[in-house]
Amino acid sequence: MRMEEGMMTTKEDRKVVVAVDESEESMYALAWCLGNLAFQTSNTTLLLLYVKPPLPVYSSLDAAGYFFGKDVISAIVDYNKELADSVMDRAEAIYRNSSTPMKIEKKIGSGDAKDVICETVERLGADILVMGCHGYGFFKRALLGSVSDHCSKHVKCPVLVVKRPKN
Repeated sequence: MRMEEGMMTTKEDRKVVVAVDESEESMYALAWCLGNLAFQTSNTTLLLLYVKPPLPVYSSLDAAGYFFGKDVISAIVDYNKELADSVMDRAEAIYRNSSTPMKIEKKIGSGDAKDVICETVERLGADILVMGCHGYGFFKRALLGSVSDHCSKHVKCPVLVVKRPKN
């Protein structure tokens, strides 16, 4: 529901973006979303978003092409595609095992995950972003950064960060 001029209105088409990756935490977040969020309309679209890491940048330090030769880059591209397909297959299986009636779309982006997720959510006008939480401690979060923290500060829609139980 949205507030417009003091009145509650029902939005016809809802867009739920779930950021997935190869982690158990993101798959748990997807399952939790499907089992716990109330989707009151069949006009809800679930968008599964996976972000591949960017390809390595060719460096002048590797002028001979040993580190990033065509074979190495080709192998990285193939691996990234297989990983993306695997993640999407796992996510789609979780969706099929739920009884939630909604349309499903899959999108694979490339780049820095936090930037691609924020840009995609804004471009689609998503109603909610659902993400898993890796539960990094202070030092790991300081070194690696937190994608969910960045997204919660930069997107305009609500962000649901689902923490996977330890057991």
